[in-house]
Amino acid sequence: MTLLISGGSIVSAEAVWDHVTMADRELAFKAGDVIKVLDASNKDWWWGQIDDEEGWFPASFVRLWVNQEESTTVETVEGASPSPSEVQNGHAEASPSSSDCLCLGQTVQNRDQMRANVINEIMSTERHYIKHLKDICEGYFRQCKKRRDMFNDDQLRVIFGNIEDIYRFQMGFVRDLEKQYNTEEPHLSEIGPCFLEHQDGFWIYSEYCNNHVDACMELSRLMKDGRYQHFFEACRLVQQMIDIAIDGFLLTPVQKICKYPLQLAELLKYTVQEHSDYRYVAAALAVMRNVTQQINERKRRLENIDKIAQWQASVLDWEGDDILDRSTELVYTGEMSWIYQPYGRSQTRVFFLFDHQMVLCKKDLIRRDILYYKGRMDMDRYNLVDAVDGRDDDFNVSVKNAFKLSNKDSDEIHIFLAKKLEEKLRWLKAFHEERKMVQEDEKIGFEISEYQKRQAAMTVRRMTKQKGKCTLSQIG
Repeated sequence: MTLLISGGSIVSAEAVWDHVTMADRELAFKAGDVIKVLDASNKDWWWGQIDDEEGWFPASFVRLWVNQEESTTVETVEGASPSPSEVQNGHAEASPSSSDCLCLGQTVQNRDQMRANVINEIMSTERHYIKHLKDICEGYFRQCKKRRDMFNDDQLRVIFGNIEDIYRFQMGFVRDLEKQYNTEEPHLSEIGPCFLEHQDGFWIYSEYCNNHVDACMELSRLMKDGRYQHFFEACRLVQQMIDIAIDGFLLTPVQKICKYPLQLAELLKYTVQEHSDYRYVAAALAVMRNVTQQINERKRRLENIDKIAQWQASVLDWEGDDILDRSTELVYTGEMSWIYQPYGRSQTRVFFLFDHQMVLCKKDLIRRDILYYKGRMDMDRYNLVDAVDGRDDDFNVSVKNAFKLSNKDSDEIHIFLAKKLEEKLRWLKAFHEERKMVQEDEKIGFEISEYQKRQAAMTVRRMTKQKGKCTLSQIG
């Protein structure tokens, strides 16, 4: 892409999605607009021009049209024509070495001026973003709540998620950011500590981003009715919002949380190590990269729940609650021998370790690909205990490659025997990963909504009619 531009080609891009700007130096456009690409050295954010306006825009929102000399070809860049779920997933953050963006086209004399430019950009972006959040909450959400004839509580939760929580959090964050902003000498501002002080608050974006796919689906369904089209347009006009559809506004929090690492990487690039803010900015960059990475990971897990629901439907004689009532991820699976007190008889079972629970299944004697449900264990109630090779006192049997699960509230003990040491070690690692996942989910309040569970159940019913049983490899 860079070679095409530097080689003298005219490179234009057609907007696939509306882009709502959150800063002075971002380029606003609507789907179908043609953008002249001036710089594409950063894989996620490009610099472009529409008429006399120049600014940054997300590369994943456009499709390239490359015109060279007299021939015309169409080139689709990987990720340039994304599915809605890919767009809602946001953009990967840029590393300090690759983020030469925010100062493009400007001649600056020294590093202090460059740092001041980045600081001013961050402050401008935050102020614009607060206005967007206010417009969504007051211009759309508040008006929708008044129309009970058009929207029920479930629809409002699906469309707007926790947008009001984000608005409240962001106002507090910006207030603290303004206190640290040095208006006379912006390059001396120390904003890194603000990100660190509010780092736990940024996790509320996880819920919003995970919900955003459902929000777009619900809006798409409603927009088939002309009443809703006219209502949302009236909301926009009354609030005096720019000419972007509601789904464009609802995308801004997803864009925002994914843009923080890019901005902080740029700030770190122009912050000398001697600056009092250096170590805080470096720490803030690591924190925000982790936040976006975890949000993307949780989005991946939500996209996987359909497969988990399909797997459950394929297990015969299922009893009790659905897997999705408590779990969202298959951590590990394998076949082991199992002895359970007080019976003491060894049995071979296939075990499926999910977050919060482990399901026990038995293979069909003839059709080995068919599984029968034989029970489950609540992993929140058990402790993992390693077992040494040799005679085991609890079961009075000789064991090898074994480990135990001990009930925290009773004398109940289960012992598991893997065929090989490598398999035992993989199981021990899987149990530690499961506990870590549960703790991280509790920290940020990650869970599946009732709406998402219903959608997964509908998908299972549809898939069952089409092709029947789900194979085990599909949920690995």
